[in-house]
Amino acid sequence: MITFSTTHLIYLIEAARWTLLLSVIAFIGGGIVGLALALGRVSQLKWLRWISAAYIQIIQGTPLLVVLFLAYFGLSILGLDIPPIVAAGLSLTLYTSAFLGEIWRGCILSVPKTQWEASNCIGLNRMQQYRYVILPQASRIAIPPTVGFMVQIIKNTSITSIIGFVELARAGQIVNNSTFEPFITFVFVAIIYFAMCYPLSLASRHFERKLNVGK
Repeated sequence: MITFSTTHLIYLIEAARWTLLLSVIAFIGGGIVGLALALGRVSQLKWLRWISAAYIQIIQGTPLLVVLFLAYFGLSILGLDIPPIVAAGLSLTLYTSAFLGEIWRGCILSVPKTQWEASNCIGLNRMQQYRYVILPQASRIAIPPTVGFMVQIIKNTSITSIIGFVELARAGQIVNNSTFEPFITFVFVAIIYFAMCYPLSLASRHFERKLNVGK
């Protein structure tokens, strides 16, 4: 019988690179869409606020697994044969954008109203207010929760194994099917996840203390 070996551990570590790649794709794509959603949620246009809020409520109210199935199997029904990494990246981008949009909306609204009034008094238009006054202050508040949310992104990549994408969790299943040693296999899987997530948790707490968020 095959036993767990260094080769299996190397295989898990290599699969972790795909986990990180998928996390980066989700964060970049979700960050771009999330910023647009956050600005839409605080827009002066009622219809834009409504559309942004509806999108966020739909995505947040739908399990990530369902979003993943719709992206992978739903698009296939429409004749689009997309590889697992594209479906995984798309579904995680949608998921990430909804949560980052709400996180960043709260950060924008936490900027004191006097800052809006002062920038309005000196003649700045709406875009200039965001660029020079509001977003620089909101970004300072947003750093800790954003870094903390990245931990959730990394852990949620494990669900993409259900469509055959070989990231860390799926690699653990493959190794277990070969060695029949689930305890030792998934102990190492957990250790690798911890090694990826714990530094982000530390960074989140560090930024929270350094930036004096909440004071």
